[in-house]
Amino acid sequence: METYDINQIKAELETKGIRPSFQRLKVMEYLHQHKNTHPTAEEIYAALAPEIPTLSRATIYNTLHSFSEHGLVNCMSLDGIETRYDMWIEHHGHFRCEKCGMIRNFPVKLGDLQMDGLEHYEIKHRNIIFTGICPDCTNQTKLEKGDEQ
Repeated sequence: METYDINQIKAELETKGIRPSFQRLKVMEYLHQHKNTHPTAEEIYAALAPEIPTLSRATIYNTLHSFSEHGLVNCMSLDGIETRYDMWIEHHGHFRCEKCGMIRNFPVKLGDLQMDGLEHYEIKHRNIIFTGICPDCTNQTKLEKGDEQ
């Protein structure tokens, strides 16, 4: 797991006008350490609560909302049920494996997308999501069936 300099995280929050409380620093550190998993608020809470016994779920949700409002994280839902938090704030797409749940970011050139019929609409958020089976799960299925790779 990567480690992040708490002073850099503190500066990142201060640059966005967010007071760097201990809880906010720990949430941001966790998000940086788990940026490839797109954690949920519950996952963050479960991971940090043993270290911060006074931490509440409300603090986690309020902190994530503040981070989102200040452009530090993107909120996203890949399944329409749970909200996940993504540290990659530039435009990109997501692939979610239907078997293992792995989520992978990939670059997208949004300027190349055809959006016929939306000329007079104000687009506030773009989210490109592909679902399917990742190579690891595909290979595991082949091994289980005895197929050659």
